[in-house]
Amino acid sequence: MQQKIYIGDWLELKPYDKQVVTDSSYLKICNDVKKVIVAHRLSSILLIYLDKKDIKLLSCFLTSYFEDIISETNIWNSFVKTHKRLYKKQLPFYVLDEYYEEEINLQDVSFLIWYFLNTVQQDKFIAPLNDFIIEIAKVVMDVFDENWDDAPVNEHLKLFYQIDEKESDFYVVRNFIDRVLFKTYLFCIETVLSLREQELEIINDEAIDEGTLFLLNENRDTAVNKTHTRLLNLKGKEWAAEILGNNHGLSKDILGISERISGFFFYKGQDDDNVFIEHIASSKKFNLTKTSFDHSDTLKKEDTILFLGIVKWRGEWWFSGMTFNRPYNPDLILDQKNSMDARASVNFLDHDDARAEETIKLQFDAFLASNNGKQIAFMPAEKIESFVKKYIDYFNKSLNMSKKEINKAKQRAAKDGFFRTDEGNIDFSDTLETSLVFFNPKSGLEIAVDVNSAFPLPNNPFFNAEDSEICIMRVLVSDDISAELAYYCIDNCKDNLPFFNTGVGKEYLKDIDFLLRFWKKNNYHAKPLVTYIDEDKMNNK
Repeated sequence: MQQKIYIGDWLELKPYDKQVVTDSSYLKICNDVKKVIVAHRLSSILLIYLDKKDIKLLSCFLTSYFEDIISETNIWNSFVKTHKRLYKKQLPFYVLDEYYEEEINLQDVSFLIWYFLNTVQQDKFIAPLNDFIIEIAKVVMDVFDENWDDAPVNEHLKLFYQIDEKESDFYVVRNFIDRVLFKTYLFCIETVLSLREQELEIINDEAIDEGTLFLLNENRDTAVNKTHTRLLNLKGKEWAAEILGNNHGLSKDILGISERISGFFFYKGQDDDNVFIEHIASSKKFNLTKTSFDHSDTLKKEDTILFLGIVKWRGEWWFSGMTFNRPYNPDLILDQKNSMDARASVNFLDHDDARAEETIKLQFDAFLASNNGKQIAFMPAEKIESFVKKYIDYFNKSLNMSKKEINKAKQRAAKDGFFRTDEGNIDFSDTLETSLVFFNPKSGLEIAVDVNSAFPLPNNPFFNAEDSEICIMRVLVSDDISAELAYYCIDNCKDNLPFFNTGVGKEYLKDIDFLLRFWKKNNYHAKPLVTYIDEDKMNNK
């Protein structure tokens, strides 16, 4: 525990690789932070959750916050401002009667220790108001207070969080977002860990060759575009825009970067400015700007198959990621056209909020009508398939569809699947646990298994009070369960659940939306999933 922190440890949380003049000052502060943490009478509690290397990282992490405030790099302050915009207060959990924005605060340090503990390790959830967190935060604050007047501004660090307002090159902007997500102290303790796990899976599955490098680069490009942080469940582009500020000339353009489309395309020709391509799965056509694509001179034969990643930036489609060519291949084309995932990758281009809401409303009404007016149904897991089939039949009939239209809808449902994972449809026939089917008003039908004891409702014969706390935490914490189902539990059941009326559960309710964003990193923002109706029928409604 007495091991010294060296410059290499400190630079792990920096967006640059070589030491600059101010790093020596902050490295000394960092070692002082580690000393007071280790010497604290409650430090042994930290070691229940963290190993010795993590203590060094925690010291660097907290000192990076101090450097951020001194240097005005606007990382932490962006989080505070965004949290205040969402929740009308600067931070969750802590009393803020004495809180000073754009300065160091005990509440900040307490929060950062909590965040670090629940990010670096995820085996146990550690409540934010634990005494050991606040007590250790106090001695760290003493170190910061002692150095407040003399700590130097890191002008070099500030340069990494600035970008020319007139910048038009998407790759420069993408690198800026990458830096924010993966090379910034506040986020990289989470994002880098996740990215490394993905990269290790790729490396373990493949021999190190050009194909492996392709997969690694493709994965990194996807991560830059899609990763949400546990803090407020924002994407990299959203944090980048927050750090730059609303008045920066690029903020709106950065927020407007599209989702990334990655897949197979037909080459359809080119002119002086664009390469013309067609997404094989969806038949959608795109003009790929030659500004972003250096390989246009190699494309000669129409209907050559290209693997590409593309992103829309300032009204133009840019190549983003890796590419390779394939000769015309009927089997690959058929596979792509039959792939739900490949077709779904372009769904955002046609997303019609009003139509999606109308469709979900029709489905919701049918669910209520077929389930005795209840938004949720409880059953043994083995009954899920028959319950869903009954609902589909009821819904299709509610649209006054012909037999031909109903058969078409059923075929599409069977093909696309109601409840899919990346591995395919979920089979519940061999599952012994109890289950529920919930109609999520934002996305449609949702299944949860072995959480019935979180719902003390009249239509739930499986509720067991002894299991309720475990099931409640599963509903709240599981990334596989939507925020809407968690809110349904809270809104309809909390008065009959002791967990929410005393102790830690009662405290969670004060900042429940922040916590759900934190816990449900990949499932907080629900979207409409699958429409089980005839498209022509909907167009006429």
